[in-house]
Amino acid sequence: MAEKPMQAVQYNSYGGGASGLKHVEVPVPTPKNNEVLIKLEAISINPVDWKIQKGTDVAGEIVEVGAQVKDFKVGDKVIAKLTHQYGGGLAEFAVASESLTAARPSEVSAAEAASLPIAGLTARDALTEIGGVKLDGTGEPKNVLVTAASGGVGVFAVQLAKLGNNHVTATCGTRNIDIVKSLGADEVLDYKTPEGVALKSPSGKKYDVVINCTTGIPWSTFDTNLTEKGVVIDLTPGPSSMLTFALKKVTFSKKRLVPFIVNVKREGLEYLTQLVKEGKLKIIIDSKFPLSKAEDAWAKSIDGHATGKIVVEQ
Repeated sequence: MAEKPMQAVQYNSYGGGASGLKHVEVPVPTPKNNEVLIKLEAISINPVDWKIQKGTDVAGEIVEVGAQVKDFKVGDKVIAKLTHQYGGGLAEFAVASESLTAARPSEVSAAEAASLPIAGLTARDALTEIGGVKLDGTGEPKNVLVTAASGGVGVFAVQLAKLGNNHVTATCGTRNIDIVKSLGADEVLDYKTPEGVALKSPSGKKYDVVINCTTGIPWSTFDTNLTEKGVVIDLTPGPSSMLTFALKKVTFSKKRLVPFIVNVKREGLEYLTQLVKEGKLKIIIDSKFPLSKAEDAWAKSIDGHATGKIVVEQ
């Protein structure tokens, strides 16, 4: 397999956006002992991908396995999160670690599966690990705010929070209000008003947990809308949010801001794909592009107005 060439999309410098991507022909990679080689069917794009010019969330069929791989065989349909060590997923084939690969049920399409890893697990783990939200409904209901709820992470955060019988308020642009309502949000705010960013719940509820997918919202805007022990989980942390995080920590504030970066594990991938299989989690796909038009998908993601996920298909 390794001697054969494949089509791929690469870049030769940091950044550069869509114009920095080049269509090339490269050798098919060879899996190491604990890795699998996947013939890719679909790749989804996350903001972290174009910030470092990679593509990491993929789905496809295993065509070769390393000598120490125990849980997969050739022909298995899988979902995987690629590491940056061996390049991204904008190619015909990619190597993935067995530990970051999960079986894909036949009920879940490649495009749906590829949409899940980073965005879906960011939403799940932020809610559960930092927000203390129980997704099975056994915990005390919380008031949850999801900003940018029509984006890649937001659409999952709304649905997962509702699985736990929580009250969910969401913000999004005017054109996406109906979509976000259809995901189960109890209240949906048009995110911008003449006065600024809209966060206040129409019902007057203060928030126990905020999943913040929006850059540039000052802490003061959140502060007045939080419960006494409310936590803001910042998925796009910048210098100001890191400063707020430090200040809240050293002053022992009951209200917290916590920067969050997901750690993808197989268990999480299996959990999410099972929810999709059972019809408990919807995948919202904004648009699909062929690999030959990968730069168009890149540009659309960078533009920042996609509803749900952007997928590149083989």
